[in-house]
Amino acid sequence: MTTSAPHLTGNYAPVTDELTAVDLPVTGRIPAELTGWYLRNGPNPQAAASRHWFVGDGMVHGIRIENGRAVSYRNRWVRTATFTDGVRTYDESGHHNLAAGVANTHVIRHAGRTLALVESSYPYELTCDLDTVGPYDFDGALRTAMTAHPKTCPVTGELHFFGYELTVAPFLTYHRADAQGNLLLSRPIDVPAATMQHDFNLTAEHVVFMDLPVVFDVAAAIAGTGMPFRWSDSYPARLGVLRRDDPHGAVRWFPIEPCYVFHTLNAHDEPGRIVLYVMRYPQLWRDESHTFEKSTLWRWTIDLAAGTVAEEQLDDRVAEFPRVDDRLVGLDSRIGHAAVAGDSGALLRYDLHTGASSAHEFGPGRIPGEAVFAPADEKPGGDGYLMTFVYDAATDGSELAILDATDLAAAPLATVHLPRRVPFGFHGSWLADR
Repeated sequence: MTTSAPHLTGNYAPVTDELTAVDLPVTGRIPAELTGWYLRNGPNPQAAASRHWFVGDGMVHGIRIENGRAVSYRNRWVRTATFTDGVRTYDESGHHNLAAGVANTHVIRHAGRTLALVESSYPYELTCDLDTVGPYDFDGALRTAMTAHPKTCPVTGELHFFGYELTVAPFLTYHRADAQGNLLLSRPIDVPAATMQHDFNLTAEHVVFMDLPVVFDVAAAIAGTGMPFRWSDSYPARLGVLRRDDPHGAVRWFPIEPCYVFHTLNAHDEPGRIVLYVMRYPQLWRDESHTFEKSTLWRWTIDLAAGTVAEEQLDDRVAEFPRVDDRLVGLDSRIGHAAVAGDSGALLRYDLHTGASSAHEFGPGRIPGEAVFAPADEKPGGDGYLMTFVYDAATDGSELAILDATDLAAAPLATVHLPRRVPFGFHGSWLADR
């Protein structure tokens, strides 16, 4: 395999070592109330080569912030069984080794544990210093893989998530863990085939699954040149609604127009309706899995009485990696954010009530990643900050930008200058000490 593949060049190219640096230089002022870790996960193949961007070994990059200081930066590979021993997630007989995998997609905290996630395997627990503890299976209760996009209910503290399987039914299982980390529920969901379900939706009253026409493809899996999924013109696109107060009850399925969604912005209940905000692709991976269609923000409104879904595009600007204040997941969050890549990067701020939007333009060759919301106070949806790594093509270096989330067009409040380039990656979290 050569290193000329697009997902191995430029700022997609992996870094080759682990580093710890202290007392990072800062331009501007870091808000004094911020004390904690900004962590972000992403693929960084240790062999500096991989068949697809999505399958490189996970590396977590972390910035420690205390009382207005950027105390340290560190990056660490997640030492999964795949990283240390080359164990494959699926062996030649199709057996699924849940303790293998690359743990390269997200990093969260639940019940006091920091977990690196990928949708094909168990989570891997990390220490505060990003050393690997090992695979985490909820004390033996979890028997499927775990999505990289679990949702924490801000009211109950429960962690809602799912796992999907490629080769044997049930292809989809819904899980729920309490605020203390005890796995309380594992319920199979009947779907006709193995589809790539990367994310899902949570509201105060419902769970909404997205069963979309990107289907496991045996020929693509055997070829081993990309992801083992392809677009299907014959598989129907639909949303599955499950009531949270009846987790073993029937799932109601609602047809929608064919599309694909990697990431949801948020969802909430209204009388007789469920409102979902998603980054929608018109299709994905029809012939191969290395190129992507353009995704934009859409609103889906499920009419529970009529059994229909109204589908509406809200913006024509191509964006991805949507986030809200995590304390409003499943509730009616007025504000959401998304990232724009391309030759000139930006962060977008959406007012979901009025339809207005604003942007922070980083300028040519300066590309942000996902923006994580860090609260400034105890009021959900109130003041706060956006944190994101920004790659600068002119210097081939990276920074951590901290912006006022209520005044996105303003200059960053602080820019933390990093000792090394941070390759493009996926998702992360602000883990406050308090």
